[in-house]
Amino acid sequence: MPTFKEAATLVFEEHKPGWKNGKHQAQWFSTLENYAFPKLGRRLVSDIEGPVIRDVLAPIWLSKPETARRVRQRIATVLDWSYAKGFRATEAPIRSLAKGLPRQPKKGNHFAAMPYEQVPEFIARLRERESVGRVALEALILTAARSGEIRCAVWDELDLAEGLWTVPGSRMKMGRQHVVPLAPQAIDAFRRARGYASAASDLVFPGQRRKRPLSDMTLLKILRDMELDVTVHGFRSAFRDWVAEQTNYPGEIAEVALAHSVANKVEAAYRRTDFLRKRTLLMNDWAAYCYG
Repeated sequence: MPTFKEAATLVFEEHKPGWKNGKHQAQWFSTLENYAFPKLGRRLVSDIEGPVIRDVLAPIWLSKPETARRVRQRIATVLDWSYAKGFRATEAPIRSLAKGLPRQPKKGNHFAAMPYEQVPEFIARLRERESVGRVALEALILTAARSGEIRCAVWDELDLAEGLWTVPGSRMKMGRQHVVPLAPQAIDAFRRARGYASAASDLVFPGQRRKRPLSDMTLLKILRDMELDVTVHGFRSAFRDWVAEQTNYPGEIAEVALAHSVANKVEAAYRRTDFLRKRTLLMNDWAAYCYG
């Protein structure tokens, strides 16, 4: 009969090959380590019932609602796996937990975005000082990339001579390779990142532990230290709004630049281009706008 920690380790190893997102792989186990293992780790999976799961979730249910929901879902996955393997008499008692926990605040539908009109002034403030986090945030804005794509970038993905950044499908949300044309200002940001490179890692933006990427909280802290109530992800929205309101580029060019999926399945089936030449012009215009 396995303990919860032993079962979670087995579940993780079984499911990991099916997860394309490396960030998800790392977070899946780390959330259990941080929040579930202290109370559940040594308990036999056959002995875990609703009250002890509720005690795991209660301290973070309101303060970290998104994290709490993920912990709940991952505990359920481990216990349901244990049931399927014959280690438990029942599946995870998740449904009954709702009665023992308070109602969470409603989740907002959008990331708080900086209005695109404020981006040039923000970048000027961002460049008043330099750090690996500030250079990473600058590169993120200029490429309209997601946080994880920038933070986990490695030098082998970059061709600065050609002005291209090729992100492999394994690190993209949609699971497909994404080629990002780099404006001269973006190339400059990546070249400045060389000053923070570590011989111990191929990461473009290493964190304090040189073999680990910069944390997402590092980028958010920069915004909070500048007393800005916006999110890192919101810069993608600022880019999209700028394209729609200030340029004549078709919407599908912007959607490809953001590596969004094509909602229309027929259109997706027939599209054979990634608009690289047009996106190069678009990203050059965006960078020129950002630098005023």
